[in-house]
Amino acid sequence: MIQPRPEIEGISMYSPGKPIEELKREKGLTHVYKMASNENPFGFSKLAEEAMKHEMAEITRYPETTSPSLAIKLANRLDISRDQLLFGSGSDEIIRLLTRTFLNAGDEVVMAGVTFPRYKTNVLIEGGKPIEVDMVNGTHDLEAMAEAITAETKIVFVCNPNNPTGTIVEKKALRQFIERVPDHVLLVMDEAYYEYADDEAYLETLPMLNDHPNMVILRTFSKIYGLAALRIGYGIMHPDLVGHLLKVKEPFNVNRLAAAAASASLDDEGFVEDTIRKNQEARDYLIRSFSRMGLSYFPTQTNFIMVDTGFPAEEVHEHLLNQGIIIRPGHLMGYPTMIRVTMGLPEENEAFITQLDAFLQTKRSASKETR
Repeated sequence: MIQPRPEIEGISMYSPGKPIEELKREKGLTHVYKMASNENPFGFSKLAEEAMKHEMAEITRYPETTSPSLAIKLANRLDISRDQLLFGSGSDEIIRLLTRTFLNAGDEVVMAGVTFPRYKTNVLIEGGKPIEVDMVNGTHDLEAMAEAITAETKIVFVCNPNNPTGTIVEKKALRQFIERVPDHVLLVMDEAYYEYADDEAYLETLPMLNDHPNMVILRTFSKIYGLAALRIGYGIMHPDLVGHLLKVKEPFNVNRLAAAAASASLDDEGFVEDTIRKNQEARDYLIRSFSRMGLSYFPTQTNFIMVDTGFPAEEVHEHLLNQGIIIRPGHLMGYPTMIRVTMGLPEENEAFITQLDAFLQTKRSASKETR
């Protein structure tokens, strides 16, 4: 039997949230709420829908390799040069391109201990060495991360807001950290959820980009724009870095429908504003409910929240699955009694809270009886 490279041996397949169709088949359910993958429950822009319908006429032709029309529009929106942009099949692909382009075997990559798992996976694939720094209350320990940088460090990942905890790092501390990262180290700021962040402590890193040519900012159309299935994200960086990544990028990685939908979505500010408002309402409802149930949670600046149920995450997960509610159990992410839930439509949030409350009451009553 042909064997894979040794770097692949210890890597597991990425485990996404259980698909709705699969849960229906397994449990014999007719209705399922998926609140596991941080998707936008409020849909996507009608302008994007019309743009995709129009673009269907060109479906037989390959897309342009750098999505120039989208690049021009987005560059104008961000007040940057279009040659500072690189589009990918989700921002995941940009992560893969970065490790593929810049990592040599044995190079170290610093990241938080509990963060987006594709950083570590891609580092391992390239033969690099992940340096995982313990978090403090679900938040990056920037001081410890700075101290972890050595002469062997090639890349540093900072996910802000962080997935899966939803937390942000404080503005002043992050600015100081960025200044401390050596020029020869690539600093990747993953901001997939930045549109949701409304805390005054959140740092907008884009204005710092020109002063830090070693910095890459990652963003996506998958979250607030609701285009997850189209797989389109982007990186903002120095043109020289873009040039290097273009050498290893697949030629037609962003399809025509994705580029057209993303471009049209940029014109629909009303949709984004409406999503932010509805997400804030959902967040407030969940937080009030958790407080009523006496549960602690990480302060979130995203469209998801991690809450500590006090019971094994696997049990909570299974109970909710049986009720047709899909969430992410925290034991897969280093938090054995926590779960991560995406903020959904009002009826989804209410169903989740009702079933979580029922589970907790049953478990707490059973605990009292055994004393």
